[in-house]
Amino acid sequence: MATELEGLRWWETRQAMLQGLVTQSPVTLTIYGPGARLLWANASSVQELGGDLAASLGRSMTELFPGDVLTTEHLASAEDFVQQILETGEPVIDVHFRGRAPADPRREHVWSSSYFRLLDGRGEPVGVCEQSIDVTDHYRAQQRLALLAEAGARIGATLDPSVTAAELAKIVVPQYADAVLVDVAAEVLEGEEPKPVTAWDLVRVADSDGEPSRVGERVAYATGSSQAESLAGGRATADAVVAPTRLYVPLIVRGTPLGLVTFVRGEDSEPFGDDDRAVAEELASRTAVCIDNARRYRRERTAAFMLQRSLLPRSLPELSAVEAASRYLPADSHLGAGGDWFDVIPLSGARVGLVVGDVVGHGLGAAATMGRLRAMVRTLAELDLAPDELLARLNDQVGKDASDQHVQGSDGSGAVGATCVYGVYDPASRTSTWAAAGHPSPAVVQPHGPVSFLRLPPGPPLGVGRLPYEGTEVALAAGSLVVLFTDGLVEARGQGIDVGLGRLAAVLGEQRGSSSDLLCAQIVAELVPDHVRDDAALLVVRTRALDARQVAAWELPSDPALVARARSMAAEQLVRWGLDDLAFTTELVVSELVTNAIRHASGPIGLRLIRDRSLICEVSDSQHTSPHARYAGNDEEGGRGLFMVAQLTEHWGTRYMPTGKTIWAEQALPVP
Repeated sequence: MATELEGLRWWETRQAMLQGLVTQSPVTLTIYGPGARLLWANASSVQELGGDLAASLGRSMTELFPGDVLTTEHLASAEDFVQQILETGEPVIDVHFRGRAPADPRREHVWSSSYFRLLDGRGEPVGVCEQSIDVTDHYRAQQRLALLAEAGARIGATLDPSVTAAELAKIVVPQYADAVLVDVAAEVLEGEEPKPVTAWDLVRVADSDGEPSRVGERVAYATGSSQAESLAGGRATADAVVAPTRLYVPLIVRGTPLGLVTFVRGEDSEPFGDDDRAVAEELASRTAVCIDNARRYRRERTAAFMLQRSLLPRSLPELSAVEAASRYLPADSHLGAGGDWFDVIPLSGARVGLVVGDVVGHGLGAAATMGRLRAMVRTLAELDLAPDELLARLNDQVGKDASDQHVQGSDGSGAVGATCVYGVYDPASRTSTWAAAGHPSPAVVQPHGPVSFLRLPPGPPLGVGRLPYEGTEVALAAGSLVVLFTDGLVEARGQGIDVGLGRLAAVLGEQRGSSSDLLCAQIVAELVPDHVRDDAALLVVRTRALDARQVAAWELPSDPALVARARSMAAEQLVRWGLDDLAFTTELVVSELVTNAIRHASGPIGLRLIRDRSLICEVSDSQHTSPHARYAGNDEEGGRGLFMVAQLTEHWGTRYMPTGKTIWAEQALPVP
């Protein structure tokens, strides 16, 4: 009796379990026969089928749940998949199946399904039972995490707002949305500080909706629209008309909207839910930060380029000594403005200073350092220092600047590591003097001569040592070409400096007869590719010479009786030049300068007049003492000479040579 009761209870328990699986279990149970056609389904499965079991019986699995099996271990079709289980009897566990249920056709579901064969009492297969659990929410959560991880790795890889917006579109389409539109405030794209954005001053920077031609166009949204409300409120908003398949999310940084992202899903797609909105806001937040970083970078880069341009020569002076042309080629990389510079400096005696330099680094620091170096070079050049002495003083100053910055905790953007080459050309003597501080030597092409590079004594870069610099004198015939450059020019193609120097020499040899400006263009076209990794400076000059009709020189013994003779020779020369109007002033200048030389120096005295763009009077002696203009006291009979010279001429000064010094004074030529 007890055994019968136990058997009855076991049978009742089994029936209750089966009844629960049929009517109450959240797990869907479905039986498919040959051809994967539906034979039976429990209540949960019937609910997924739309509530009509009779209409679903006999239909195939593919017809009922169109979709794709996500695992790789499956056959080509659902029919073959079921037939294999019927034949082999081997169960298949945890197959992930993605598709749309008849009860919810707009939402794509993911099921975790297991399959096993059913046998009748005779042991014959009657069908395959499918046991499925809806894991859509878990699958979607994994997708969202993967999407955000990919966005964190890819968005903002470049400092370009348009590229950042395009990366956002590539990431979310089609796995999250069917299309993405990104609009950013025009001021932000220009690098300006963000301010509250309205719905009518936006620019389309990304459009995956099949209209890429709209990228770059102005975008205007009407007041009261969902887009305008999203920008004004600073929160995600769904379109009230086509909701919830269109979602507007503002790009917000520090509480200020920079623009708007529109996520679009088609009519057949699942509407945006709360979880989708949270993902959209996270994506927009990351994109906004990257766009703001790009804005900051563009502002600094623009400021660096503006500073650099303002510190470089806007135009080169027109001089009798040289015909000059230049090019500056900024790097097109993310590094920003560099520290390359060039200059042509008018000097006394119709001479000219030529300089090209390169500051290590990029950005505002390099541009500011370049400006300081250029100003220091001009200041020292106007003191008529020889090139080696100029570089020595420049090196000392750079070293002091570096020490000050180190003491003050600078970020290291000083001039340490800068290079420079400086030369002075004299058109009267047709000689030049050069010195280099760790910089490539200039190229020289003498008339009817080969292309060569000056052999200058090596000197350390500025600010990295205290070794002396040495000058080299080079004779330059009229019509010679001198080409100064930075390493960015000859290393532009990434083939090493020797290859670049060879290409430069080839261009100079072939185009030696071209004008300086045309030669600059030809050098750039041949040596510089479309994309420049480092900025480059180029200065091309063709030398000129002052002939005998422009220069008159005399050597006088140190005899006070010859002062009158000096005045007379100067006046006669001015008559020959047709400069009679300057004779009186010139005689006074010659008289004072020659008298001072005789009084304070010994040995022969040189007198030279140069007719250039101005009239230059020079008196040379063998002493290195420095004269000074001063006011003479009421009881002093002398001391007014240089003061009077300064009042009668436009400029005057002193330059020193190994053999002594030269005092010079310039007068403007009469207007024709």
